Amino acid sequence: MKTRNIPPRAEPRPVTTEHHGISSQDEYAWLRDASYPIVDDPEILDYLNQENAWFEAHMAPQRALTDALFKEMRGRIKEADESVPQKDGDWLYWVSFEEGAEYRKHWRRHVDGGEAQLMIDEPAMAAGKDYFNLGAASVSPDGKLLAYAVDENGSERFTARVRDLATGEDLPDEIPGTLSDLVWTADGSGFLYCLANEQWRTDNARLHRLGDDPKHDIELYHEADEGFRVSVGETGSRRFLVIAAGDHETSEVRLIPADDPAGRQILIRPRKAGVEYDVEEREGLLYVLTNDDHVNFRLATAPLDDPATWTTLIAGSDDYYITGMEAYRDFYVVEGRRAGLDQIEVRYYDDPARIEPVAFPEAAYVAGLGNNPEFDQSVLRIGYNSMVTPSTVYDYDVGGRSLETLKVQEIPSGYDASLYVTERLMITARDGVEVPVSIVYRKDRQPGKDGAPGPLHLYGYGAYGMAIPPGFSTTRLSLVDRGFAFAIAHIRGGDDLGRNWYLTGKREHRMNAFQDFIDCAHGLIDQGYTAKGRISISGGSAGGKLMGAVINMAPELFGAVVAHVPFVDVLSTMLDASLPLTPGEWPEWGNPAADKAAFDLIRSYSPYDNVRAQDYPPMLVTAGLNDPRVTYWEPAKWVARLRARKTDDNILLLKTNMGAGHGGKSGRWESLKETAEEYAFILWQMGTEEPA
Repeated sequence: MKTRNIPPRAEPRPVTTEHHGISSQDEYAWLRDASYPIVDDPEILDYLNQENAWFEAHMAPQRALTDALFKEMRGRIKEADESVPQKDGDWLYWVSFEEGAEYRKHWRRHVDGGEAQLMIDEPAMAAGKDYFNLGAASVSPDGKLLAYAVDENGSERFTARVRDLATGEDLPDEIPGTLSDLVWTADGSGFLYCLANEQWRTDNARLHRLGDDPKHDIELYHEADEGFRVSVGETGSRRFLVIAAGDHETSEVRLIPADDPAGRQILIRPRKAGVEYDVEEREGLLYVLTNDDHVNFRLATAPLDDPATWTTLIAGSDDYYITGMEAYRDFYVVEGRRAGLDQIEVRYYDDPARIEPVAFPEAAYVAGLGNNPEFDQSVLRIGYNSMVTPSTVYDYDVGGRSLETLKVQEIPSGYDASLYVTERLMITARDGVEVPVSIVYRKDRQPGKDGAPGPLHLYGYGAYGMAIPPGFSTTRLSLVDRGFAFAIAHIRGGDDLGRNWYLTGKREHRMNAFQDFIDCAHGLIDQGYTAKGRISISGGSAGGKLMGAVINMAPELFGAVVAHVPFVDVLSTMLDASLPLTPGEWPEWGNPAADKAAFDLIRSYSPYDNVRAQDYPPMLVTAGLNDPRVTYWEPAKWVARLRARKTDDNILLLKTNMGAGHGGKSGRWESLKETAEEYAFILWQMGTEEPA
């Protein structure tokens, strides 16, 4: 066992590979278990356990701070809580937490009244397990059966089962290895699902009939392109089941009559590289949301008998980015963003000019449709929050155009929004582009003890066209109440300012995302919000790659770094088509095996490949042994190389969850403990431990 003063050192065992005439050496390739996804190599496990012991030894003196943070964070959560019931057919459905429980219970009650019926008891199902995750859950059309799926190790290979809701007993049906929604046929005799193949890719859609051996399930669709993934769903009308195939930039959709799932499939339009589309249906008319003629998407219609002929209903716009559409019986709803601000609009089939935006009480906010399962809706469930406003659940009366508050997030330990201020800044990047930054801090925030600007935490992601909403967080208050400003850099690579914002941060434009983040840090310093070295940063997965890239490029800016399950060995992963996600990731990052330009670009920024002999900030890195998205060896190799090359004495910690996956530990309190550890590390390294 290593002592607290001697960090673990992985033995370098160089392996040389050559691509496009360029040789590369990887001295820690051996940390990938040859039998993966089984990880049982004693040397690898010993190294990971040594790193975990190093983490525990160095976090032990911060135990009191971690415990205090956890107590604070837990005190802001209403332990015994439940969601607002929502009607679907003859039943009202909701979920609840009991006092102290890690997991939820799922309930329903008949609309005519009566006793509440417990459908899923997650605490009981999770008892005695190190990890538990309820995935898909779907009630049959007649309300008698529940199809649900569970993952018990974090590998995201779910076992699907069917429960008789009258007796509470599970039927014999059991399907291991699913990775999809479970979508019932109209008569409730079976459901659609997707299996994850050996490479954890969903390349199929299957029909299971109740009582049949899953080995004999009908494969309704098989995808030949190894980069595409298959998913299943249903239209809002529930007349059709949906089989969709796609990658990060191309899609193809088929509809199947819900009352004849083995019948003729309707291909909407054959795939075309770079064209994405989604489909809804009402009374035989299709509604197609697509980017075929505008980067910010248009909404088109098509007859069911001629599904590839699309007629524009809402034209694409440079100013309005359409992000979603839901069809209901008497109206449809379009969601989108203008200048990065969420919009919800009710529109009408019989009068295209009639547009009714939902008005919200603040100038800056996050809002979106909630669960609205019925086709015949007159009231819409909407979720709302802002950086200073706790999560709020509304019912929006479509006819009366009014919002009714159903629930406001309760913070038992108390919260006074008047103590905080939020701003939206625009910071000029090095190429002249204005990058938005959302920031929140206390009005009484004071400078540091030395009179310099106070500490600031900067979060970023910038990938896959995923916007980071400037929403509310109770855990964040543990930093803000200790004098931190908390900022979100809405960098390119996300779609915060429209689809082009995403496109100008991916593939050949990938450096924009990293440079935006660094330039936001400089801008926050220049505007007096903080100072060089007083910025802590964090990001996970692709956001972890962001962390790795920016500390290679500008390590002097940052005082502490937290990289969760970081995607840092980008070049090796993108060269290995056998890994679960690689072929589907090529549209996002480029294919370095086939394209030398992509190889050169990825090699220029891949965090692992660019670790050099320089000073690095204090770092906390996390991994999941069962993670199928970012495999455990990426952060392990990165930390090993950092230990060997960095020139500073700053702390470097690696924590590998040995029984979890990409999302860390399951259970609300276990997950919260990990957040408390993260914040304790940040406060320890930034020297700011006492609340205001």
